[in-house]
Amino acid sequence: MDKNEVISGIKSKIEQQFIHESSGHDWWHIYRVWKLAKKIAKSEAVDQYVVELAALLHDIADWKFNDGDDKAGGIAARALMEEYTIDEETIAKVVDIIDHVSYKGAGVHDEMKSLEGQIVQDADRLDAIGAIGIARTFAYGGFKGRPLYDPSIVPVMHHSFEAYKKNVAPTINHFYEKLLLLKDRMNTKTGKKIASQRHEFMLSYLKQFFDEWDSEPQKT
Repeated sequence: MDKNEVISGIKSKIEQQFIHESSGHDWWHIYRVWKLAKKIAKSEAVDQYVVELAALLHDIADWKFNDGDDKAGGIAARALMEEYTIDEETIAKVVDIIDHVSYKGAGVHDEMKSLEGQIVQDADRLDAIGAIGIARTFAYGGFKGRPLYDPSIVPVMHHSFEAYKKNVAPTINHFYEKLLLLKDRMNTKTGKKIASQRHEFMLSYLKQFFDEWDSEPQKT
């Protein structure tokens, strides 16, 4: 089985697994990350095969849906790749990316080492910001039963992954605890360029949100 056949087979399995997911971590999120990672990779000297595999598998077992286990994704990805007899060196590279791709808190240093991983991380984070990122944020908040906003609960800059995992704050807080910080955490030139525009859109959205929140009820 050649590399294109492997990518096609894994793509099909991931699509079947996530097509009905409703938290914002569905197949179409994975598809967008995959397409964007390929786009970014064209401008970099990287292993395209590793980039594509990691992008398609990056959410195969997200810690948010696996009792906080941040190794679940790598384990599940390895099991699936072994079904396709992918070489161990490639598997190890992909697993390492998946183990480190997630955001872990405002005060937690990112540890992604490979350029392939940085590309996938950029693509994943770009899908967390901008118009689609806003939609996904509220989809996840609703999925978790969180309120939209509570002025009495202030955002927290988490200084450990464990603290970030336990966060149950209102959805609007997530913009300040993560989304608005991602622009300055992009790794690649392409990622930074795209993030800048999406960041500005989120700022405009938040201004409109708070303008409406603070406005007096209109008289009829």
